[in-house]
Amino acid sequence: MSLVRTTPPRPVDVAAVFPELAPLARAAIRLHPRAGSPSVFESSVGGPLLWPADEPWPHCDGSHPGSGMSRSPAEIRLERRRLARLHRDPHGPQYTPEEEAIKERNDAVFMERLDAGPPWPAESPVPMLPVAQLYLRDIAMLRPPGGADLLQVLWCPYDHEPDHKPSTALFWRTAAAVVDILAAPPEPYEADYDGYVPEPCLLAPEQITEYPNSLDLSAELRQLVGDWSRWQAADVGVDSSYADYPTEFYDGELADAPGWKVGGWPPWGRTDPYRRFCAVCDAQMVPLLTIASFEWDGGTRGWAPYEDAAAAFAAGHAAGQNPTQPTAVEVGSTDNLQLYVCPASPEHPHTDLIQ
Repeated sequence: MSLVRTTPPRPVDVAAVFPELAPLARAAIRLHPRAGSPSVFESSVGGPLLWPADEPWPHCDGSHPGSGMSRSPAEIRLERRRLARLHRDPHGPQYTPEEEAIKERNDAVFMERLDAGPPWPAESPVPMLPVAQLYLRDIAMLRPPGGADLLQVLWCPYDHEPDHKPSTALFWRTAAAVVDILAAPPEPYEADYDGYVPEPCLLAPEQITEYPNSLDLSAELRQLVGDWSRWQAADVGVDSSYADYPTEFYDGELADAPGWKVGGWPPWGRTDPYRRFCAVCDAQMVPLLTIASFEWDGGTRGWAPYEDAAAAFAAGHAAGQNPTQPTAVEVGSTDNLQLYVCPASPEHPHTDLIQ
């Protein structure tokens, strides 16, 4: 894969300052999704899937109350492209002939639906949307079931009760066994939120070492990283502005990386750690994939790759050009959707959690 992203070294060697944390180090692979045109033969976020033509496309059978006002994935993508084009050429037409034709078709369908009036007809079952496709050759940490070398993740672009998140589906398969590829997968009539329609992105996988968020530490270790005198004694040059809250420095700069990633430690913050257990064998489940709303934010800007440093520290960005949100995905209140799998068997049902 030609796309490269490189995480800067952490400003402090965690294990050198706190040897007690060394046994808690975990490997993670930051995916670094960036806008592109992936093929079915590449790892991607929001790209096309290597899906067998003779295998039914997954649909969600849950409840999908229509709003009458939501847009289709095609409309959402069209608007993103239009805004990006206008940013490049502010004096260009509001709509190109191609965009106008697509808009007219979409508007006609929308008005037909609106004229029908409430209750808005809800599409069910709903075709699921591709979220991620990960080849084992690119993401060696996947640990698929025997013979498989490809993970495909899809979701339903509607919020589902009780946690107000899209329902997800995982498929493990052997890429070489897919001979005839589904050329035109079905798409849902609408998406609850624009943030549930990922933009196609290529990946730049990078393995890093992570440490637990302070919320994942024992009370003793949490007290340790919150002890400013310990940081002073280590003489590692931590800015004195963190004297009153060294734990925030640890969490923002040293612990778990932000953004899309495989494995590693969960990015807690909305709640205290919430352990998940396998519904089949009761094993404690482990993080598989973090689907992130943002690649970094104001508190984690130091994790921005070298190649994105200029964008990370820029004063602002144009509509549709946010460098921290290349996938255009946004879940929860700009949160993360974490997928967990059973360590005993990846074929056991997965679970997910908004955090």
